[in-house]
Amino acid sequence: MVAHDCARAYRTNSILTASPGQLVLMLYDGALGALAAARIAFGRPARDLQRFEVINKQLTKARAIVTELQGRLDYTANPEFAQTMFRLYEYYGRRLLEANLRKDAEPVAEVEKLLGEIRDAWAEMLMKQRAPEAEPALAS
Repeated sequence: MVAHDCARAYRTNSILTASPGQLVLMLYDGALGALAAARIAFGRPARDLQRFEVINKQLTKARAIVTELQGRLDYTANPEFAQTMFRLYEYYGRRLLEANLRKDAEPVAEVEKLLGEIRDAWAEMLMKQRAPEAEPALAS
């Protein structure tokens, strides 16, 4: 119980101290974790009746996170890019709903791959922002 409370406190502190960019990265990671859990549940034996409950819960979680990402889009900096991302997130949400309703793993794999690519690009952008600028070489 104590370890569980410590882990919860650590997660809460991580969220409270994260930059806006890091929060978006955490959302991507959360969605990808839920999609991976759903994909694993799809692979469970058909006689495992709880697999549908797990699939539903994880796909619902992933859709909620995608909706949150969609709601965080900033239209002031680059409206065209934000609109493109809005439509992309909308597509992801539809595919996940389809996967959940039909209990079909293919849309989950598709969204997981595409969202993973966006997540990796976002993480790279954050790393580049944090990287110190190269100092000019000192002349001898």
